[in-house]
Amino acid sequence: MLKLYHQPISFNSRRPWIALLEKGLDFELIEMQLNGDQFQPEFVALNPFHHVPVLVDDDFRVVESLAILDYIEAKYPNPSLLPKEEKALAIVRMVEMVTVNELLPAINPLLRQMIGLDSEPEKIEEAKQKAAVVLNFFEQLLGDRPYFGSEQLTLADIVAGTSILFLPQMGVTFNSKLQSWSDRITQRPSWQTTQPTPKAIAAFKSRIKTLMAKNQAK
Repeated sequence: MLKLYHQPISFNSRRPWIALLEKGLDFELIEMQLNGDQFQPEFVALNPFHHVPVLVDDDFRVVESLAILDYIEAKYPNPSLLPKEEKALAIVRMVEMVTVNELLPAINPLLRQMIGLDSEPEKIEEAKQKAAVVLNFFEQLLGDRPYFGSEQLTLADIVAGTSILFLPQMGVTFNSKLQSWSDRITQRPSWQTTQPTPKAIAAFKSRIKTLMAKNQAK
């Protein structure tokens, strides 16, 4: 059986979790606390870089969320989460890579603020402006389709959605087209199943603050 090592708060972990649910696959979900368990020999043997997610399929392991998504799609192609037409495929890949390479690094101050860490006002404003550039680009790529590059949910929707849907809570607004897209994907059972609970979010914030306090005391 497939095994997914994950952390519910992690954007990266949530991506393959949603894909596995959308595919209707049987899998074992193994939650990592990231309180030091990622440095235990058993986990280091799976991922020497000490982070989640990790997918284990019998004697084969896959690290890095985008690689895991591709593996799941290639091995279990139905229902498809990846369009075949060249322009649609390019749209999906652009959304994935812009999310990872442009959006997430830019909104780090917003993430810090969300989990209760100090952030400088000017950095917050800069992060919002950079996020707005990405959202405008995403609106163009979405076009008149309900999902990125397709009439059906794609890997791009999973990658972008898990990374940006908290932004309106931080003062970054969606236009009507992206808001409709957001409403569409958040109504999916896979999205609701993987949505972090307030309890999980609070516990994560507490762990982060504790770890930072320990680091500052050293």
